[in-house]
Amino acid sequence: MTDRDHARLRSDLVGLFPGQGSIAPAAGLPWRSSPHWRVVETISEVTGVDVEHLLIDAEADVIRTDNAQLATFALSLVAFGTLTEDGVRPQVHLGHSLGEFTALTAAGVLDITDGARLIAARGAAMARAAHEHVGSMVALMGGDDEARRALDDLNDLWVANINGTGQIVVSGTRAALDDLLERHRELGWRRATPLPVGGAFHSPLMASAQPDLDEALAGVTWHDSEVAVIANVDASAHHGSLWATLLSRQLTEPVDFLGATLALPQRVTTSVEMAPGAVLTGLCKRIREFDLQVVLDGPASAKGAL
Repeated sequence: MTDRDHARLRSDLVGLFPGQGSIAPAAGLPWRSSPHWRVVETISEVTGVDVEHLLIDAEADVIRTDNAQLATFALSLVAFGTLTEDGVRPQVHLGHSLGEFTALTAAGVLDITDGARLIAARGAAMARAAHEHVGSMVALMGGDDEARRALDDLNDLWVANINGTGQIVVSGTRAALDDLLERHRELGWRRATPLPVGGAFHSPLMASAQPDLDEALAGVTWHDSEVAVIANVDASAHHGSLWATLLSRQLTEPVDFLGATLALPQRVTTSVEMAPGAVLTGLCKRIREFDLQVVLDGPASAKGAL
């Protein structure tokens, strides 16, 4: 039995699981003393990647697309273990992009070995696709519906993340994004910020990664869970094997984090974000009201917080 099995389900609580953009060098240092650090060792054994190195002393350029996904996945599960050790388990999970895989693993829909293999396969396939079809991402802020519609007329540019009202991320080719950065104000966006990412994620430029991801998704076992996980692509809660299709779609379709957050049951009044970072807590705060928001930034942060 694990701490997760013993922890009490909280129907008022949503667990937030961040995407790979939240990882940074040495992000694992505050967690290294946790007894749940053994998760890092397990994931390293399953994938053949030294995840502890990625979390402790790897430079920023080493934590690229594939490595960033494994590192984020591992650290979020270490934080989740600390939460359940304190006797608390959210009845609803919500992840952002890569975080959706972590949310499913924490919920028990995937076991940790299948989750780790999926992340490794996904990361490697996405890194190859990013090399074959060079692109990147830009965050847009302060736009209305008209500004959103203006993007539809631009070539080689796709909405990748819907993070809030007037707050989206677009993927595209370098040329298309350079044009957007020059013209964003005339298109109705107050601010445009290039993101330091390794590819044009959640867009058709990732399509060449689809066969490898689908093969990996077909090779895992899906379990039922009493924990609801809200999907990125349709902002609805799902259970069991339907997730293979949903995670496949997520590769080239937008992450609708706005819709997924609005889909949280009204009874959910508290959020707790797993390491690393606090990006999702900030996004959720702008979307709907919470009585309490907790960020797990070290082993002591869960003790008594909920």
